[in-house]
Amino acid sequence: MSRADDNGAPETPQQMWRRIRRLEITARRLVAEQFAGSYHSVFKGAGLQFEQIREYAPGDDPRLIDHNATARLGKPFVKLFVEERQLQVMLLVDMSASLRFGTVGRLKRQLAAEFAAAISFAALANNDKVGLALCAETVERVLPPHRGRRHILTLLHELLNFEPSTPGTRLEVGLEKVGRQMRRRGVIFVVSDFLGGLNEATVRQMRWIGRRHDLIAVSVLDPAESHPERLPATGLWRFEEPETGRQRVVDLAWPPARRALIARTHRWRDELAESLRRAEVERIALSTEGSLVPALLGFFNRRTRHMRQGV
Repeated sequence: MSRADDNGAPETPQQMWRRIRRLEITARRLVAEQFAGSYHSVFKGAGLQFEQIREYAPGDDPRLIDHNATARLGKPFVKLFVEERQLQVMLLVDMSASLRFGTVGRLKRQLAAEFAAAISFAALANNDKVGLALCAETVERVLPPHRGRRHILTLLHELLNFEPSTPGTRLEVGLEKVGRQMRRRGVIFVVSDFLGGLNEATVRQMRWIGRRHDLIAVSVLDPAESHPERLPATGLWRFEEPETGRQRVVDLAWPPARRALIARTHRWRDELAESLRRAEVERIALSTEGSLVPALLGFFNRRTRHMRQGV
């Protein structure tokens, strides 16, 4: 069944293919120019694999000396190792109704697809596997981790086309399923707007999974949600919660109502930051009004700095 595009018109298979190709081209360019090396350095593989020996040179780590080869050949030799990647990357993406929103540039769901494309092609460049889990109130679709361009294009097609059976969100359900399915250590990106906050069950799941995997929260937000102070003071506005259908009329020209809306947003920001802190999870904050490049580069730079500091 064809989906509707952002203007409500049915989208043909050719239009969908063009959208996916644009995603691929943009993501590959970002990876080639900015992300591939950073991705490789902050997401380490499963271990080290012996490759060969060579003659010892000044500056080599003495702990790498191969004593058997040294005794047999009469001069010191060291072992050389290569990183054994075999890294699995899982994208757990919130597909609830609240991701079907955007006031500038693109919808939050489109931004989630752009992020998924960038990470997936960075993984492909590093010979890592990528998987996808689409979550609403249950996990409705899972693509197990695999390598290859065709697999990534299928993943992006699912992200752009899939329609969940329910409008709500229960991230703790998705986290539990993904955490149990990934048997060896990997990287899990949880992509959501997190507008409902993190309940205690979700915080516990994040903390549990974070001990076994590298878990990162990726928030996708629109300025109307993250910065309500930018909304014009032009009188009555009707707000609707997409996941519940509840509506509320707010007079943004009335200072007390405007202050209350802004204060509520600040409380949500503080509560989310505190929940992620308790869950011991890093966050990448993306906005529909701009490029995802600064946020991703900032994340990679923070990771690199912490690794150098031994944090």
